[in-house]
Amino acid sequence: MNLKIMQSCEEKLLLDAPFPSFALNKNGQITIWNPICEQYLGYKKEDFKNINTLKDQLLSTLSENMWQRILDAQEFIRINNIQLLHKNETLSKADIIIIPCLINGEHSIAFYCFPEEQFAFLGDSEQELNDLKNGILSSFMVVNLDHEGFIISCNPLFLKTSKWTPKRVLKKNFWQLFPEDEESQQMADTIWNTISKGKIWQGDVQKTKKTGETYWVHLTAIPTYSQKEQKYSYILIEQDITNEKELQQKLEKIAYVDAETGLMNVHRLENVVKKMIAEQQNFYFVYLSIDKFYTLKELHNVEVESNFILEFTKRLKIYFQDSVLARVNESDFIVITPLGEWFIQGFLTYLKQHPIYIGHRAMPITISGGITRSPQDQSNFTQLMNASLATIADVRKAGGDNILSLSESAHKKLSRKSIIEKRLLLALDQHNLKVLYQPQVDLKTGKIYAVEAFVRWEDEEIGVVSPDELIPVAEESGLINNIGSFMIEEACKQAAQWQQQGIELKVGINLSVREFRDKNMAKFILDTLMKTGCPANLVQLEITEKFALEAEAETSIIQQMRKLEEEGITFVLDDFGTGYASFRYMQLLPIQILKIDQTYIQSLTKSDKTQRLINGIVHFGKSMNLTVLAEGVETEEQKQLLEQYDCDAIQGYLISKPVTADKIPQLLSS
Repeated sequence: MNLKIMQSCEEKLLLDAPFPSFALNKNGQITIWNPICEQYLGYKKEDFKNINTLKDQLLSTLSENMWQRILDAQEFIRINNIQLLHKNETLSKADIIIIPCLINGEHSIAFYCFPEEQFAFLGDSEQELNDLKNGILSSFMVVNLDHEGFIISCNPLFLKTSKWTPKRVLKKNFWQLFPEDEESQQMADTIWNTISKGKIWQGDVQKTKKTGETYWVHLTAIPTYSQKEQKYSYILIEQDITNEKELQQKLEKIAYVDAETGLMNVHRLENVVKKMIAEQQNFYFVYLSIDKFYTLKELHNVEVESNFILEFTKRLKIYFQDSVLARVNESDFIVITPLGEWFIQGFLTYLKQHPIYIGHRAMPITISGGITRSPQDQSNFTQLMNASLATIADVRKAGGDNILSLSESAHKKLSRKSIIEKRLLLALDQHNLKVLYQPQVDLKTGKIYAVEAFVRWEDEEIGVVSPDELIPVAEESGLINNIGSFMIEEACKQAAQWQQQGIELKVGINLSVREFRDKNMAKFILDTLMKTGCPANLVQLEITEKFALEAEAETSIIQQMRKLEEEGITFVLDDFGTGYASFRYMQLLPIQILKIDQTYIQSLTKSDKTQRLINGIVHFGKSMNLTVLAEGVETEEQKQLLEQYDCDAIQGYLISKPVTADKIPQLLSS
C-alpha cells in the first residue's frame, strides 16, 4: 500500500510540476514527459526514441562520466548550471535534480529541471554576481570547456557570430575552433598549455566559423578549479574584433606598400629582413640607386613621373624573379636574393639590352649599387643599409654605373663603428667615460695656466676607443650632445674643485656646432656653472673653423656665444689653418684665442715654408688682439722657434700627455 502511494506521488509530482520534468526507465526510455517540457523545450515525448537521442539532443552538454553517474545513481544528484538544448536549437541554463525512484513498479530516474530565468532566489551579493554574469553573457561570446577541452556550453552570442548551431558545436574540442593551419594550431596549443597550468591567457587570435570563414577575437581564457572533482574546467570570454583587425590590416598595407609600384616599402622590408636573419638565412642585400634621377625628371618632366618608375620596376621583377623587392625612396630600390654577385651585376647589362623608352627615345639610365652579404658581411638591417650606402658613395665617387661590394676591411670598419655606437649608449648611461686634462703653458712665465679636457673611453668589450674614432660616430648618431653635456659638467666640476684647493686653472672644453643648434645650450652651460660653483672665467669653449663658418650664417648661435662671452667665458678657435679660413667670422664671433693646429707644428723644424707660415699666423693673431697658442709641441727646438715668433702659449707632449685630474697638481709643482 505504501509503495503504491509512493509511486503515485512520484508520478503525480512529475506530471504536475510547474517546471520541465520527466522520467526514464532502466532501458533509457522516457516514460513521463510533463506538459511544461513540451511547452518550454519544444520536444514531444515521441522525439526521444532511446537514451542516445536524449543524450545527443536535450542533454548533449553532459559528459560521458556524468551520464554513467546518473544511470548508476543510488541517491539524489544535483547538477548546477547545465545548458539545455531546445528543439529550436537555442540554449538555456538550468539546475537539474536527479532522483532514483520506482514508477509503476519499475526502477526509474526522475529529472526535475529548474530553468535559471524562472527560478532565481539570490541574496544581494549573489545578485550582483548574477548581474555581472548576465552582463558578460550579453556583451561577450562565452564558451565553457571541460577538463579535456571539449565544449560543454556556449552562449547565443557565440553561436550567432561563429554561425555554429548548438548541435554541431557541443562536444567539439577546443582546437576545432581554430583554423587548421600550423600557426593557428600552435597558437591553440600555447593557449591550452597556459590555461591547463591554471594561468589566465589573454590576446588576439583568429578563429574559424562553421562556414570555414575566419574571424578575429580578443580572447580571455580563464581556468576554474573544482575542489569536488579535483579538475580544471575553462571559460573562454571573447570579443569580436574582426572589423578592427581588417582596418588595421588595410592601414598596414598602406603603411607597408609603395603606392606607385606595389612593392613593399622600407618599413615592411625591415620586418622581412629581421625575420630572415632570425631564421639564419643567407642572402644578398642589394641596394640599387638610379643615378641623377632628379635631373632625369626635370629633363623629361611628367613622362618620367608616370612611366619611368613603373617600367624600371617591371624590369626588376622580370630580372630578379622569386626575389624580395622593395622601394625605399623615390629613386632607390632593394633586392633580397640568394643569387650570386655575377648575376646581380648582370642587371646593368640587362637594362642596356632592354632600355626604357619615353616616347621614341631611350632613357639614359645608369645605376649605382651596393651588394652586402648576410650574415657574412653584416648581421642586422641597419648595418646592411649602412654598408650599402657606403658602397654606393664609393661607386659614385668612381663615376657611377656599377654594382659593387665593399672590401672585407671596410665591412670590419663599419661593423666596429656600429658596435661603438651601441657601446657608447651604454657607456653614457653607466657613466663609463673618463676625462683627461692636458696642460697649456704660458711661454712668458713658463707656468701652466690652463688645461684642455679630453674625453677618453676604454670599453671592456671593444677596448680603447680613440677620440678620432669616437667623435665622428658620436656626431653621426647624435650622441655628441650627450658627450658634450657630460664633458661640460665634469670639466666645470673639476675647475671648481681645483679652485677650492687654491689652484686657478682655466679648463678648455671642445664643443660642436650641432650642440649650439640647441637654443638652450647657453642656458645649460650657465646652469651648469651655477650648479657646480664654477666661475665663468675659468671656462674656455673650443670651436673649430667649420663650427665658426656655420655659426657665421646662424644668428641664434652667435647670440648664444655672445651671451656666454658677456658672462666671462672665453672662446678658442681650434685647429686654425686646417678648415675654411674666413676673416668675416673672425669679426663676427667672440673669439679671444687662436690655436695653431699640430699638423703645422710637426713640420716646423723641417720646412722653411712652414716656419714662415707659422710666423705669419702668430703675427696675424697678434694683429687681431688674439692670444696665440700652438698645440702638438713635442721638442725643445719647436718651443724655441715659437718663442722666437712671439707665440703666447704651447700645449703638447713636451709639457705632458693628457693625464687624470689628480696628476695636474703634481705637474704644477714640478
